[in-house]
Formats: sequence, C-alpha cells, structure tokens
Amino acid sequence: MIWIIFGVTMLASLAVSWSLRSKFNRYSQIALSSGLSGREVAEQMLRDHQIYDVRVTCVAGQLSDHYNPYDKTVNLSEGVYHGRSAAAAAVAAHECGHAVQHATAYSMLEFRSAMVPLQNFSGQLLNFIFIASFFGGFFLSSIFPFQTMLLVIIGAYAVITTFSFVTLPVEYDASRRALAWITDRGVVSRSEYTMAKDALNTAALSYVVVALGSLATLLYYVSAFLGSND
Repeated sequence: MIWIIFGVTMLASLAVSWSLRSKFNRYSQIALSSGLSGREVAEQMLRDHQIYDVRVTCVAGQLSDHYNPYDKTVNLSEGVYHGRSAAAAAVAAHECGHAVQHATAYSMLEFRSAMVPLQNFSGQLLNFIFIASFFGGFFLSSIFPFQTMLLVIIGAYAVITTFSFVTLPVEYDASRRALAWITDRGVVSRSEYTMAKDALNTAALSYVVVALGSLATLLYYVSAFLGSND
C-alpha cells in the first residue's frame, strides 16, 4: 500500500511539474506589454512595499526561483531574471510576495519558518529509520519494538504533514499578493494577467500534491499502528 501512495504521489508530482514547465515555456514566448524584465518587476515591487534590505539575484537552473529569508534575497532563475513575459513577471512577483510576508511578519510564514528545524530533523530521522530497516532490520527491531518504531514514524510524518499544509497558505498568499500588485501597477494587461494567474495556480498545485501525499502516508502508518494493536 505504501508503495502505491509513493507511486501515485510521484506520478502526480511529475504531471504537475511537466504542466508547469510547459505553460512557463509557452507563456515565455509572449512578450510582456510593459516590457519589464523579471528583475525589474521584482525590484519595483520591493520598492513599492518600501523594502530596501532585500537583494534580487540571478541563480542557475529552470524555475529554481525562491526567497531566502535568512540572507534576504529574492533569487530568480535565469529565465525569470532576464525574461520579459507574463510568466517571468508572475514568478518574480510571487517570490517578492514572500519578501513582503517576511517584512510584514505574516503569521503563517513565521510559523513555517519556526518549523524548519523540526521538519529537517524529522526528514533525517525517517531516512535513518528506512535505511537502517533496509540494511539491518533485525538489528533495528532488537533496539526498537515494531510499535515503537511505528510511533516514531508517525510522529515524524505528522511534523512533515503539518509543515506541508502550513506551506499552502504561505504559497497561495504570496501569489495573491503578486497578482494584486502586477494588476494595480499595470505590469500586465488583462490577457497577460490570465496567463500569470494560470502559471501561479499550476505552481501551487505542486504543493497541494506534496501535502496530500504526506497526509496519505501519515494515515497509512496510523492505520498500520492501530492494526498492530488488534
């Protein structure tokens, strides 16, 4: 059953990733009427929100865009940084949306950031358990009873699942801020807004897939634990 969950989640994730790249590539071929590059969009959005301590940088990779709250940088992939399309504008504004969240102490972003160390520890703990089970299952079972191991796995997946679901409002709020700003600022036309919204909604689906896959895995292990007590 667990392999079915992993398989379905992986296939769904690949499908969303392919759809996002396809849409981004298609929308990137259409020049933005305002003529702004992703870098210019990002810098302008930061200025409009009176954020002057965040740098906009260019990083390698495709759709590797992200905001780093620790060094306060909006990191845009080359296609977004130099791109002059609705897709590039949408992605750049979305990442700046996270910078705005950070500057305004958006509660869900703060909660998510506070969970990062626990999330990382939970992931490392699961990796250790699964690797140890694969290479030395007998040795591991002699240290931890099966039910105890299930409880540890459930606890770790509970953290990861919570983190995944907390990520959803953070991402959707960043997109909401981005779409509102590029509209009010006249960065995109009506038709370009439709493309920008479509690209961001598709990107958000990847987080939904991760959250649902994590929840399904958590429920599987909870069911296994309850079944072991029968």
